[in-house]
Amino acid sequence: MGVKSMGVVSGTGIALVVARRLQEGDIGGHLRNAFDAFPYPEMAERVWDAWYIEGGKREGKPYKPIPMVNFKLRPDVAELIVCANFVEVWLAKEGHSGPIGINYLEKIQAPRLPEILGAMIAGVDVVLMGAGIPHQVPGVLDSFAAYKPASYYLDVEGAESREFAMVLDPASIVPERFIERLSRPAFFAIASTNVLAQYLSDPRRTTGRVDGFIMEGPTAGGHNAPPRDRSKFNERGEPVYGEKDVVDLRKMRQLGMPFWVAGSYAHPEKLVEALAEGATGCQFGSIFALCQESGLRDDLKRETKRLAFSRQLDVVADPKSSPSGFPFNVVQLSGTMSDPNVTESRTRICDIGYLRHAYKTDRGTVAFRCPSEPVDTFVNRGGKIEDTVGRQCLCNGLMATVGLGQQHKWGQEPPIVTLGRNTDFIHDLIDNEQGCYSAMDALLYLLQEQLQTVGVRAVSKSRV
Repeated sequence: MGVKSMGVVSGTGIALVVARRLQEGDIGGHLRNAFDAFPYPEMAERVWDAWYIEGGKREGKPYKPIPMVNFKLRPDVAELIVCANFVEVWLAKEGHSGPIGINYLEKIQAPRLPEILGAMIAGVDVVLMGAGIPHQVPGVLDSFAAYKPASYYLDVEGAESREFAMVLDPASIVPERFIERLSRPAFFAIASTNVLAQYLSDPRRTTGRVDGFIMEGPTAGGHNAPPRDRSKFNERGEPVYGEKDVVDLRKMRQLGMPFWVAGSYAHPEKLVEALAEGATGCQFGSIFALCQESGLRDDLKRETKRLAFSRQLDVVADPKSSPSGFPFNVVQLSGTMSDPNVTESRTRICDIGYLRHAYKTDRGTVAFRCPSEPVDTFVNRGGKIEDTVGRQCLCNGLMATVGLGQQHKWGQEPPIVTLGRNTDFIHDLIDNEQGCYSAMDALLYLLQEQLQTVGVRAVSKSRV
C-alpha cells in the first residue's frame, strides 16, 4: 500500500505575514531566497524594497501598515499579494518533490485573484477553500492556466449576485516573457455536508472542475460551518450539532470523487477507519500546530501542550468571536483574547480588514465594514449594533499568535489561539508536560499502521 502525504500552506492573510517578516529583517534569509526565485525580478525587488528593513525594525516600534484590500486593488498591493503567495508556496516546496497545497477562505474574497495567481506561479499543486461556497474557484484556475484574465464576483450585501466582478489579467502583473506555462492545480472544496459536496460536484453549479472534497466536522480547529439548526446552544453558549450535521460517508462514496475527512482524526486508528469507509485520507491540523516546527508562538505552544497533557485544555466553539459569523474554536488561555478582561482592555480597531463585509452604498459603490471595528464606525456604516456583541479582531489576534502582533500606543495586540477539540494524540507523543515532538514524529505516529508493512518503526515518545 502506497503512503502519500501533502503539506498545506495557510494562504489567509499571507501578504501581511510576509510584509511583517520582511520588517523583522528576514530572519534566516529564507524570504530572500524565495524572492530571488520569483520569475519577474523587477517586481520582486519593488516589493522587497517597500517592506524590507535591514536588521529588523526597532523593538517596540509598530509594523508599517499595508493598505487594506478593497474591491479595486492598488497595483502595489496586488504585487505584494502575488509575491507573498509565491514565496510561501515556493518555500514549502523547497527541498522535496512532494505535493503542496494552499488553503484560502471563501469569506475573504477581495485578494482572491492575486493570491491564486501567486500560488500558481510557484507551482502549487492543490488549492483548497472553504468557509462558504467556492464555486467560482475552478474557473479562475482554468483561466490563469491558459494565461487569460480571470473574474471573481464579490459577495456584496444589498447587491445582485453577479453585480460586482473583480478581474485580473495575469499579463498585467507578470509579463508573459517572464513566465512559463502555468499548470492548473487541483481544486479541493472544503465542505461540512453531503448536500454542499453534491452541489459542487455538479459541473452545472461551478465554473469548472472540482477535483475532491475535504469533509470537515465541527471539532476541527479554526472556523467551522454552523449547525443545520442554528437555534440550539448549550449552557456555555456553543452551537449544538446534531445527527444532521454528521457527514454521511456512504453518500460521499456514491459521488465517486476523492474525499478526505477532518476533525478529530489525529490517531492511527482513526486514519485506518477513515480509509476503510472509503475516504482517500485525512486532513490533520492540530497535531502539527503543536509540533516543534510550527509557527505558533513558543510560549502559547508550551502552555497549550501543558494543558492538553494534563487534560485541562478547554476549547470553546465560540459562535460570536469571528467577524465572519462562523463558529470559531477558541483555546481558553490566560493572557489571550479568550480572557474577557483582555478583550475588554483592548481598544477596538480595524487596521487589517481581511474579514470585513462588503456592502453596496447608496451611491451604488462597494464599501466595507467589520463587526469587530469600533462600534460607532460600524453602525455609521449601516451595520446593526447587535452584530458587534462578542466580536473579536481575528486578523490582529491571529497575527499575534504567530509572533507578529502589532504594537499600538495602548499596547501590543493580544493573541487568540485556535485548535481542534480533541488533543488525545498528545499522550502518545510526549510523556511529560514539558515534552516536545517534531513534525516527523507526528507523521510517523499517524502513519504507523501503513508504514509497518515497509519496516518503518513507529514513533517513540519524545522527552525534553
